[in-house]
Amino acid sequence: MSVTDTAPPPSPSATPARSRRKRRAIIAAAVCGAAIVAIVVLAVALSQNVVFFRTVSEAVAHRPSEQGDRLRIAGAVVPGTIAETGKSVRFDITDGKATIPIVHSGDAPGLFKDGAPVVCEGRWSTGQAFDSDRILIKHGSEYKPPKVDTTGPRS
Repeated sequence: MSVTDTAPPPSPSATPARSRRKRRAIIAAAVCGAAIVAIVVLAVALSQNVVFFRTVSEAVAHRPSEQGDRLRIAGAVVPGTIAETGKSVRFDITDGKATIPIVHSGDAPGLFKDGAPVVCEGRWSTGQAFDSDRILIKHGSEYKPPKVDTTGPRS
């Protein structure tokens, strides 16, 4: 006795529809994977570029938790503490409540002087000082042009 298959053969359009769905699922998974990788890379890159901004008092209070982190500390140069030592400058900054010794590698900016408001960027050293590699100086917002002699001879 022979059994014959009475089911109709699959339609030719059913196989391509299945493969299209499979292809769409693979593309969707690849796009989701690429988006996840992009988000992770962006998060890591941004977390490494965060620089905290602190006053001198805040920096002293947060020092234990920010050891090794890059930060900016704002304060005023304590008069009489500036000492140039070869390729670095040592000085103290204060906000009136606390004082921090700074060791800046490189030359100091042109407007750097006693009492100047500064922002030092760097990291805490293993000692008590703050190792700075960048000094930002606040300057006046008013521009005063140089005096020009206007009474001279004219041609």
